[in-house]
Amino acid sequence: MPRSISASRTLFPLLVVATMLSTFASASDRYVIGSGNTANADPNVTRPSTTPCVVQLFSGAQFFDFNVENFTYAPPTGCPGPWAKVVLEADINLNAGIQFDRTANFWLGPVNIYFGTTAEPSSNLGPSWHIENDLTDYSSIFYTAQSGQADIGNTLCCGLTSTIFASASLEFYPLAPGETAPVAADVVLPLSAGSSGGTVALRSTSSTLAATFSLPTNIQSAYLDVYAQSQSSDEFWYTCVPSDVASELQSCSNTGFRETEVTIDGQPAGVAPVFPWIFTGGIDPFLWFPIPGVQTLNFTPYRVNLTPFAGLLSNGEAHTVSLSVYNANNYFSATASLLLYLDSSMAQVTGSVTKNTLVGPNPLVTENLNVQPTSITGTVGISSKRSFEISGYVNSAKGKVTTRVQQTVNFSNNQSFNITGTEYVQDISQVSQVSSETKTSGGGAPTKFTNQSFNFPLTVDISLAFLSNGNINQTTTADQLYQSTTDTVQTGKQSYGSSLSNAAQHTDTLELDSSFNIIGNTDQTGAQQYNFVDSTGAVYSCSLSAAANVLTAFSKGCVQ
Repeated sequence: MPRSISASRTLFPLLVVATMLSTFASASDRYVIGSGNTANADPNVTRPSTTPCVVQLFSGAQFFDFNVENFTYAPPTGCPGPWAKVVLEADINLNAGIQFDRTANFWLGPVNIYFGTTAEPSSNLGPSWHIENDLTDYSSIFYTAQSGQADIGNTLCCGLTSTIFASASLEFYPLAPGETAPVAADVVLPLSAGSSGGTVALRSTSSTLAATFSLPTNIQSAYLDVYAQSQSSDEFWYTCVPSDVASELQSCSNTGFRETEVTIDGQPAGVAPVFPWIFTGGIDPFLWFPIPGVQTLNFTPYRVNLTPFAGLLSNGEAHTVSLSVYNANNYFSATASLLLYLDSSMAQVTGSVTKNTLVGPNPLVTENLNVQPTSITGTVGISSKRSFEISGYVNSAKGKVTTRVQQTVNFSNNQSFNITGTEYVQDISQVSQVSSETKTSGGGAPTKFTNQSFNFPLTVDISLAFLSNGNINQTTTADQLYQSTTDTVQTGKQSYGSSLSNAAQHTDTLELDSSFNIIGNTDQTGAQQYNFVDSTGAVYSCSLSAAANVLTAFSKGCVQ
């Protein structure tokens, strides 16, 4: 049951062949030198000083037959809210054995509260890991008793032997005496598969995830948290090439460009770049022992600012919010949450969109291939760059407030190939950048400028050498980065600034026999660096390194 980057190149088995791995130490500590247990440099959510009320969602749930875990949620007793912070904690593990990586979703009612994938086991190691999400912005959904569901699609069919176990809880931190409650969304509305949640498959550019809402009439700002996870034929979308050369390059089609488009009532409303999450079975399973790729276990949604539409959304009519993925090619698993912030002093605000220059992408494709009977060399590429402005206003209790969002979205994917009878080389260099300035003016407050940037570069180099004895050596290097910065300026002075960088570098040579069975791996290394700093004085810095499939070092800044 192998999984490959392309249908015609069945080279990258998903299952970790356990006999190839040395015996790993197991430990409850997060970082153990010499252990192959899953480890990442991601920080835990920072906690307030108050003592939390804890609500257990589920404990010891087992996922083995594509079953879901249903649970019942009730608001915490003794912590009535508003809360200083709401934190999701979850612990996930597998027994030692053979298993695919799996997609994991947690839902409270129809709203997603966790989205990620799982690590893979070996015969000597059942990996375990911990995840945390700050859900304070979603506080409004926690005031009501309701049902929930955990979905980790897993099976013990067909030689697979590892069950996935999971437990999860919510921590509610009361406000300290005299503390002001953080600003949280007054209303959170889902774009999901139904009343119990669930993602929706977007199989082509024309596929949509849409929801029609009867909204409050006093919206002063709005945001959409977007998840678009690549699956099936689109799992390795960043390796795809123009359709007219896909067959000869032995790769997937529809080019290496994907992008999530957001519309309101059919009108373009925002853009969400697709982050190239790589599962722990992707390309070469040994690449990710013991350090997974960036965000592999816990995805970060991309937040689209829809505030220029607040006046329109408040007009008392039904409105449809929709997602699609440009160039989707079967398929992207999608969900989103609409966060609304209300003007409590007014029953209805008025306003409208005054400018919208956003249009769909029009990417440029380039091909420079030299195709010979016994070889193919050259390059293919695709690029998309556009700038747009969306402006709108609301007449609020404090007066007319205007929001202008200006963004530049820049994407490129360039690939070089060298294909002969004895080697297959595919080198990929991808750039995905968003630069955004939001200007908020009026309402009796000083004009505020918020500048944000996102940078998601990816480099993947894959080289297959076909040896004279029939064996195949596949050498892969993969470098990922998730980088974001925020700078807010009011009355000429910075009111807040932050910088986050999450980077990882992985290399491995996978050894295969002539039937593409794994027979070993060599020269494996991995590393991750997570760095965060903001203007409040918060600092976090953690670096990990691995070699020969085990953890070799972690820095003193890493949180155990």
